[in-house]
Amino acid sequence: KPGEQKHPKDPPSLQCMHLAVVACGDRLEETLIMLKSAVLFSSRRLCFHIFAEDSLKPEFETKLKEWPSSYTKKFESSIYPITFSVGNAQEWKKLFKPCAAQRLFLPVILKDVDSLLYVDTDVLFLRPIDDIWHLLREFNSTQLAAMAPEHEMPKIGWYSRFARHPYYGSTGLNSGVMLMNLTRIRSTRFKNSLIPGGLTWEEMLYPLYQKYKNYITWGDQDLLNIIFYFNPECLYVFPCQWNYRPDHCMYGSNCRGAEEEGVSILHGNRGVYHDDKQPTFKALYEVIRD
Repeated sequence: KPGEQKHPKDPPSLQCMHLAVVACGDRLEETLIMLKSAVLFSSRRLCFHIFAEDSLKPEFETKLKEWPSSYTKKFESSIYPITFSVGNAQEWKKLFKPCAAQRLFLPVILKDVDSLLYVDTDVLFLRPIDDIWHLLREFNSTQLAAMAPEHEMPKIGWYSRFARHPYYGSTGLNSGVMLMNLTRIRSTRFKNSLIPGGLTWEEMLYPLYQKYKNYITWGDQDLLNIIFYFNPECLYVFPCQWNYRPDHCMYGSNCRGAEEEGVSILHGNRGVYHDDKQPTFKALYEVIRD
């Protein structure tokens, strides 16, 4: 239109919004419903990176092809086996939930991807991914990942009361929704409690796990907390409405952003989509499923 400001186009690598998820065990349905919520609301094209056990691969391929063509044209998907590039694969596999530690290796495996959004299988998008994807542009020159706090109030937060290892900030981080600039992660040397000179991401993972494995409860999330405790300048913290969990409403409301703007991303951890402890979480899950 006359007088309208033209915005430079994103380079081809950024035109697709990259979404990664790790699915093992009985998480096929949850993962498909999460992907469905992403496609329902997104404006731009999506690239799905699905890390799954071999037995789940044909099921993912079959189910995604069954979606209406008006939606399948909005995304492309790649399915990868579960692999761990350093350390003992069986140890990593058993670290917390089955295969969850795979997310730590995304910068190493997806070498051609510049940035991506990682989410747990039990996440639902309630607004376009485009909106959280735009937060990448708000990173300053040292930030390379973004997460929400594990809790809003230290006096009832898990990390602030029970953690036996270093963690980020006053309440720690929840890694169920994690925006990552993989290019920056691959090129950064991270401060740590192992070697004064700093280590690359891949060099750091297994020694860090070996050092703290007797003190961590939440697996790979704890390792991410330890990493960003030593490298706080590398983290962008986004507000709780981008990772809204039962903890935000179990003991009264403690997510002001959700009260003011609504919930952007719903994270139904603690299995709340599948029991009656949080009826609203379950209802939203069933609406998108159906």
